Amino acid sequence: MSPPTATAATRRDSQHRTTAKRKAARRRRRSITGVIVAALTIAVVVLVLPLARKAVNDLGLPLQYQAVIRQQAAEKRLDPALVAAVIYAETKFDPRTSSAGAIGLMQILPQTAMYLAHRSGATTFRTADLSTPQVNIAYGSYYLRYLLDEFHGSTMMALAAYNGGEANVDQWIAEAHARGARFVIGDIPFPETRAYVQRVLQARQDYRQTYASQLGYG
Repeated sequence: MSPPTATAATRRDSQHRTTAKRKAARRRRRSITGVIVAALTIAVVVLVLPLARKAVNDLGLPLQYQAVIRQQAAEKRLDPALVAAVIYAETKFDPRTSSAGAIGLMQILPQTAMYLAHRSGATTFRTADLSTPQVNIAYGSYYLRYLLDEFHGSTMMALAAYNGGEANVDQWIAEAHARGARFVIGDIPFPETRAYVQRVLQARQDYRQTYASQLGYG
């Protein structure tokens, strides 16, 4: 067999160089694709993580402002887990204004806040202050303390009044007493209020167990 001609050898060298260039180009494309995929992944994580965290909080048991909760609970002689549980039942720590006009973490109506401000001797309070978490928790805690005192320390009645109104609870208690019975959760005629009381009582237990150290039990 005769040795390959110079032309054939040159052609093979050219083919090898072409193949090498193609491989290098494919490697560059894969590298660029990898960088793009990584960048897109980071962007998705940045956008989705806050939504995912909110979803977890909605399904779980969120807690924020624990220092404020502990402080207000101590000042108002309240169970910190009860304050956290009311916030959980009202807004799940996602403050907003309700369709009825209740404001902030503990969903306080402006007229209720004005009454509490007058009762406590506050002179500089404005309704807009309820949008501040610290102020909202302070007024919500004050209201809880007020209701507990009004209903002789009954957490169930205080919670029913917080959700369903003090006058309504007074009427429900009077009706139960007229029957010669003690007022219990089952006597609450508003399904929403009855469910609210049960939800807060369960959440209080959950907060005690889940956040013992954060709420000052540890």
